[in-house]
Amino acid sequence: MSRSRKLVVNSTFDDDHSESHPSDDNSRFFARGRDFESRYVNHKYTRQERELLATYESLDYLPPHSQAYKSWLRKQPARLEWDRWVMMALIGFSTGFIGFLLHQAIDLISDFKWEKTEEYIQESYAKSWGWLFGISLALVLFGSGIVVFLRPSAAGSGMPELIGFLNGTLVRNIFNIKTLVVKFLSCLCAVSSGLPVGPEGPMIHMGSLIGAGLSQCKSRTLKFTLPIFERFRNPEDRRNFISAGSAAGVASAFGAPVGGLLFAMEEVSSFWSMKLSWQIFFCCMISTFTTDLFNSAFQAFRYQGNFGLFTSDKYILFQVRKGLDVNILMFFPTVIIGVLGGVLGGLFVFCNLKLARFRRAKLAKINNKITKKVARLVEPCIIVAIMATASVFLPAIFDCSPFTCYYENESGKPPSDFSPKCLDNPAGSTEKEVSYYTCTRGIVVREGENITFSNDTFSQVATLLFVTGEEAIHHLFSRETHWEFTFGPLFTVLIFYFFMACWSCGPSISSGLVVPMLYIGALYGRIVGLIMVTLFGVHSTEDIYWAWMDPGAFALIGAASFFGGVSRLTMSLTVIMMEITNDIQFLLPIMVAIMVAKWVGDAFTHPIYHALLEVKCIPFLDSEPVIFHDGKSINLELHSAADAMASPPTVLQCRPTVSELAHVLLDTAYGGFPVVETGPLGNRNEFKGLINRNEICVLLSHESIFERSDAAQDNEVEIPKLGYQTIAVENLENPEVLEECLHQYCEDDKFQHMTVNLKPYVNMSAPCIPSTFSLHRTYIIFRTLGLRHLTVVDHENCVVGMISRKDLMGFKIEESIAPILKRRQEAERNPVEMTDSTSATMIMSIESD
Repeated sequence: MSRSRKLVVNSTFDDDHSESHPSDDNSRFFARGRDFESRYVNHKYTRQERELLATYESLDYLPPHSQAYKSWLRKQPARLEWDRWVMMALIGFSTGFIGFLLHQAIDLISDFKWEKTEEYIQESYAKSWGWLFGISLALVLFGSGIVVFLRPSAAGSGMPELIGFLNGTLVRNIFNIKTLVVKFLSCLCAVSSGLPVGPEGPMIHMGSLIGAGLSQCKSRTLKFTLPIFERFRNPEDRRNFISAGSAAGVASAFGAPVGGLLFAMEEVSSFWSMKLSWQIFFCCMISTFTTDLFNSAFQAFRYQGNFGLFTSDKYILFQVRKGLDVNILMFFPTVIIGVLGGVLGGLFVFCNLKLARFRRAKLAKINNKITKKVARLVEPCIIVAIMATASVFLPAIFDCSPFTCYYENESGKPPSDFSPKCLDNPAGSTEKEVSYYTCTRGIVVREGENITFSNDTFSQVATLLFVTGEEAIHHLFSRETHWEFTFGPLFTVLIFYFFMACWSCGPSISSGLVVPMLYIGALYGRIVGLIMVTLFGVHSTEDIYWAWMDPGAFALIGAASFFGGVSRLTMSLTVIMMEITNDIQFLLPIMVAIMVAKWVGDAFTHPIYHALLEVKCIPFLDSEPVIFHDGKSINLELHSAADAMASPPTVLQCRPTVSELAHVLLDTAYGGFPVVETGPLGNRNEFKGLINRNEICVLLSHESIFERSDAAQDNEVEIPKLGYQTIAVENLENPEVLEECLHQYCEDDKFQHMTVNLKPYVNMSAPCIPSTFSLHRTYIIFRTLGLRHLTVVDHENCVVGMISRKDLMGFKIEESIAPILKRRQEAERNPVEMTDSTSATMIMSIESD
């Protein structure tokens, strides 16, 4: 017996699996169906990418409805909902507290770093650059090093992997206590170092990690299992708590509980219910409350007093203090900003994907593991070196800007008539401190009650680069500071930050995209507002009809449009923008900008997270199938399940021999097998249920359940010998030992006379559909129920095929129905020939009879 056959198991992939890259990608730079593809064009995978796609296993949303599961369920406490609400509260509190710790630590390190940089810049450029580069490099080396050497799966935001998992694909190592610790420390270092990234994406991933860990009350890494909340140890509850954790992460990061709920519903989760909505809303409320409660008394871990006082400065991330009334004329520049958001958002996604493919291709060519790890470590160091250098030297290109501009009279004294081109209005000051850089410090003179004069000067570029991304966004959103930033600095920072942010969200360090997206959008939004002010002049808030013409107002709209142009979010993004700015008056302009940006962006690329799923070759089923053939949309209601199924399937009898099961595991790579038996009408393959690969592996690893084939089989009620928690595993602990056992089962004759009773472990509620069932409805059923496999049967309930997640991916459906459509087109073009051919076939059939 040859031992060349290998057991295919759902064992843990090496973390470098995420760096696999196909070498057969010869597509053009702007090839349609690759990175430059409309939202309504399915991604085209190469042969090697399909092989990589096939390595991912799927998951069922609901647990298998077997006798073993029902026996386990009967032993669980009555399903009172109080324990579920307690778990939601624990997840919300833990996520909120993690968010508090992360933001306080970022503020502590960032404030110290930039204060020293501002101090040293007064002495010399070299000293300031040396300090900034040194501390930033140290932070990045640590933050990237722990990812590269300890947990590569903690890199990036974790959003594509999270979305893929909740869609039903098993992604390894993303829910692990080690991943949580590395994610936290790496994100802290990345944001504090000055990389153009934010903490929001990692916070969502960390929230889902907390949801996965707390709800199961066990850890393989720490090797413990607590005897509490045991009834949550099933795939449905686990996935629901992961969704709750991701929503709580959004709520904590933005202070947006409603936005967190809608974000999880719109972008992250694929399975939803009204009951789950209430529970996740409660979880988000607890998360936001926890973060705001601790933030109320601390600033960079320094106790400020007023514990429990929720001031707007603390719990509204980008509070807009001066509201403006919306004018219908405002919607014209708003649409322009929306178009810019879609175009620039599509460009951002496209560049990000090209950089990701380039990075993976170069890493794939490095064979030495140590060299590959060093290469991954060096990349973020190069980025932070460029950022530090630009932050110190780029502001020197531009002249300093005066705080107050006024018209001189003959005496040279400041009159009461001020120029509108000033940072401070005559009676007030800017909302946030600006950066003086190397500019001249002056004096402030107050003449009378309402006139303030200052001859201070400041640096516009340093004001945007010598702070964290969140503080820079505060400046861009500020109202009645029409000339705080002019065209040159805004365009310079926009171009520089756009490409650096695009580069920074892919290296081996934990990082998020939300702050860069808001930053970039606020920059070009402010530019549009500045164009309006240049053309039509400055209008104070006293001029109600024209007061909307404020660059800060357009910066807010621009931030929303770019966020929407990159992510293609709509409802959740609108609510998040309302919650983080408290500017309800701008609800309609923000909605318009987001919708226009989405429509325009969809014409160029897929949404950023879905596109990254395609680059990583993680299977994903969208909410609706979009199928085209020869440029025409195809209605899947005109096709049947038989057009997409894999046939013939490998089926198992209810009591197969041990040898037969061993051969099936060694000879096939299928993840699930229909279980059949002879029906009352003599149908040998009548469908009874489904059993997955891992369950068979666990059964074969317990020889105590093997039975002699000649033993009496008179039990009508099948009593499971193994419990549900024993067979419901994602990972096999010793696949090498099991493989040796399987070869032994194939070679030893005695196992040809030993059987395994599968009935207690078969999912008796596994759905099946007839082969004539609508393909469109097949897709909806598969995705809505969160299935891993869907069995296809004939009119006698005999198994004729199987449909898996990969069979329903857009590109696969297009390939499956292409020959059918081609035959139909030929029939329409040559109806006479096809009729003659059909008649000839019938005549031959009659003659043979």
